[in-house]
Order: sequence, then structure tokens, then C-alpha cells
Amino acid sequence: MTRLAVVTGGGTGIGKATAGMLAGEGFDVIIVGRRSDVLADAVKWIGPQASAVTADAGDPAQVPRVVEAVAGRAVDVLVNNAGAFVGGDESTLDGVAERWRANLDSNVLTAVLMTTALLPRLRRPGGKIILTSSIAAQRGGGGPYSAAKAALHGYVLDLATSLGAEGITANVISPGYIVDSEFFDGRMTPEGHAKRVAATLVNRPGEPHEIAEAVRWLVGPGGGFVTGQIINVNGGTVLGR
Repeated sequence: MTRLAVVTGGGTGIGKATAGMLAGEGFDVIIVGRRSDVLADAVKWIGPQASAVTADAGDPAQVPRVVEAVAGRAVDVLVNNAGAFVGGDESTLDGVAERWRANLDSNVLTAVLMTTALLPRLRRPGGKIILTSSIAAQRGGGGPYSAAKAALHGYVLDLATSLGAEGITANVISPGYIVDSEFFDGRMTPEGHAKRVAATLVNRPGEPHEIAEAVRWLVGPGGGFVTGQIINVNGGTVLGR
């Protein structure tokens, strides 16, 4: 039977590139996102092996839609890519609480809810869980966004430890500066772009397909002995240690 992958945040950027790569590898791919029009365009781009579920991965009432779409099949790969930088007014304690909760919901709860919901369907042995973090988790500077992404690092260690005996691996991919995504949502200036490129050792930004290539390795035969790891794909902006 054809292998099945689920990719949250699969309508644009890294998620879309990852879903396209997985389809090219022969997977059936379910992409998940909140905007049905964006998902529909992505499905057309990915091809006939793709289908879409419109759902907020951070909403416990909507996540079961994805379980229904899986329809009893085994899930070979789960890529928890949904997430966002959520701004806000932190001039009051209420504002601080609201912004922190929003970032934790968007970046951590999305992964926790989707993983928990699909855990009974993950293939044993051989299932792969991948979480998309950010260089901000290691460099700071993003406030609650950085903290939320760093929380995924602790979460993946727990997943790897608890699921390893069942033959399931769990890893984090931590991208650096990636262009052609919606992350900056029009906020990137030429100066900001130049600064981020200069911070790399390769003098260029990354592209979504390069994150997808890291996923390809993790879900392929060469990645079976890799679990509980933070895979940095950042052009050397943060050096491994």
C-alpha cells in the first residue's frame, strides 16, 4: 500500500515544499491548514497524490478532521510544520499573557495536539515524527516565539524517548533564514535581508526545498537510526555543538 504522510502548515513555504517532495517520493500526502483556498492551490501544485484538510491544528475541536481524513490508514510520516510568529502589545500584563499564549498555541500546541491525535495511527515500527523549529530557539531575539520553538526541542526528546521502543523516531528540523515563505509576511526589509544573509557562512538565504531535503533524509532509509536530534539547516548562522 502507498505510504501516507501528513503535513501541517502544508499550504505554503516549507510545508508546501515538503509535501511536494514527499509526493515525489511516492507518498500520499494530506496537507493541513486554515485557509481552504491556499490549500486548494497547493494541492494543484503538488499533484494527484495530495489532498487537503481545512483545520486549525491548534484547535482540539478541529484536529479530529485530520484523523477522519486518514480513514484508518497507517501514518508513515507526520510533519508538524504549522506555526507562526505572533506579535502583540505587551505594554500590560494582560497583553503579555495574550501574546505568550498565542505563540505557544501556534507553535507548540499545534504539534502536541496533532501528534497526540495521530499517535494511534503512526506506523509501528517505522513511523517518523518531524517538528519544525526555528533558529530563533537557539539565538533568541523572538521573545515568546523563541521560547515556543525551544519548547519543541524538549518535546521531541520526550517523544523520542517514549516511542523509540515502538520503532518510531522523532526529530526537530531547525531552519535558519528561509526566503519564499510567509513567515515575515511583508515585514522583511532590504536591510533585514542583507543582515540575515551576512550572518550565514554561505552568503545566501535558504530556500524551502532545502528544508524538504532534510526531511527526505530523515524519512528515508538513511534516517532510521536518527532520533531525538535537532537538525540545524541554517547556512552556518548557528554552528553545531
